[in-house]
Amino acid sequence: MNAVRKIFHVDLDAFFTSVEQRDEPRYRGKPIVVSGSPNERGAVAAASYEARRYGIHSAMPSRTAHQKCPHLIFVKPRYDVYRSISLQIREIFYRHPDLVEPIALDKAYLDVTQNKFNAFWTCALQ
Repeated sequence: MNAVRKIFHVDLDAFFTSVEQRDEPRYRGKPIVVSGSPNERGAVAAASYEARRYGIHSAMPSRTAHQKCPHLIFVKPRYDVYRSISLQIREIFYRHPDLVEPIALDKAYLDVTQNKFNAFWTCALQ
């Protein structure tokens, strides 16, 4: 009989803006977006929880986001930093399940059907 597979979908919500708020204390508690300038053509890559209260979300035109929240802070993306942190998080993921399927810097599927930690203790206790 086949075991039921257990798959987790991990989505690091507001990942880019959380990194920016971690690295720049003056952004904490304020509405920020990772995006280009509202004066240029572009879209919001990520919105902080504070910005979301104004109805701002990913993929929204930067100009529209600025109209919804005139005091919104626009932060240029630092993809090299996000990538580095994403790799650190993946290292944590790989400690437990054997199968990790990254699908973006802030998203992954984890097959936790057989957890390495639980498998070790199951074998050790037998």
